Amino acid sequence: MKLHEYQAKELLADYGIPVPRGKVARTPDEAHAAATELGTKVVVKAQAHTGGRGKGGGVKLASTPDEAREAAEAILGMQLVTHQTGPAGLPISTVLIEEQVDIARELYLSVAIDNSAGKPVVIASAAGGMDIEEVAESTPEQIHNQLVYPHCGFQPYQGRALAFATGLDGDLLRPAAALMENLVRAFNENDGAIAEINPLVVTGDGQLLAADAKFSTDDNADFRHAKLTELRDTSQEDAREVEANEAGIENYVKLDGNIGCLVNGAGLAMATMDALKFEGGEPANFLDIGTANSADAVVAALKIIGSDPDVSAVLVNIFGGLARTDIIADGVVIAKNEGLLPQPTVVRLAGTNVEEGLKILDESGLDLIRADGFAEAAQKSVAAAADAS
Repeated sequence: MKLHEYQAKELLADYGIPVPRGKVARTPDEAHAAATELGTKVVVKAQAHTGGRGKGGGVKLASTPDEAREAAEAILGMQLVTHQTGPAGLPISTVLIEEQVDIARELYLSVAIDNSAGKPVVIASAAGGMDIEEVAESTPEQIHNQLVYPHCGFQPYQGRALAFATGLDGDLLRPAAALMENLVRAFNENDGAIAEINPLVVTGDGQLLAADAKFSTDDNADFRHAKLTELRDTSQEDAREVEANEAGIENYVKLDGNIGCLVNGAGLAMATMDALKFEGGEPANFLDIGTANSADAVVAALKIIGSDPDVSAVLVNIFGGLARTDIIADGVVIAKNEGLLPQPTVVRLAGTNVEEGLKILDESGLDLIRADGFAEAAQKSVAAAADAS
């Protein structure tokens, strides 16, 4: 789950990480009042789950409260389009009114999960305020990292090593090392997926400040963080992913293709997408329905797939172990009969109760495209999508 910048900064502040003074506004008048209360030049920042907000017109400077109101009027209600959002953009309903900072230096700092090492990693660079991916590609020597070993945690010497590597020495050494330790603590105690400060700035008077912040948590740990989950902003998420989540389908991800996929098991779902691409097709979604021994669950999943205007054909690819293929077949028939799945539909069933499942399909009288093998199912799905487009 992603937090907005202002939410991430509130969280980091609770862990002793210094952040600029700021207030949230949801109307132009609130922005005016916030700037008046701060009593200084401010920056008006669109709150959206994307980077590159400034380039998309979502960050504006204001010298007076009146200018802050004007900036908020321009930003609130817009669809913010960046290189990360796609052409549809994201809706802006909140802005952060924050004091302008006297920046002497910009650095990068984050904590993420290193999947290769199976541990959190602290990443630091003197090249802050830029896309870290570009820095890693063009000047990888500017990226420094330290793994966090679970049995001993982030050690003071690691913080000092990263501080020296990024030029935070002298009077900044101790506060820099302490800030890194606090960031790791915030990450660990909130089951973080990524905690990023970019830029981490050194101000003109020699203070460290988190000028921007990103914090995402592991959805699998939501049950441990009720207060954090209340901060979720579903307006920033794909509507079908939200609908799937509300229907109890946790493994749905919208993709860019035109072939909808209903599959059981994450491995089979990934292999299904590979097979479609091998045949020249493009999957429209990842959907692992898991052990769905309820026709209602199957219907709910197919409704989400069928309502996607980008979907030209649907592939139901099931290898039943614990999942019963006859229940999957029941769900397909119900969805078709209720008009929830208007697209041409390829069905491949194998495994538990497959004879009963195939009988249900045969007796339905529906115009379903049947496939016996994995490759055949992919081929027929790509052909059906091409014919329907």
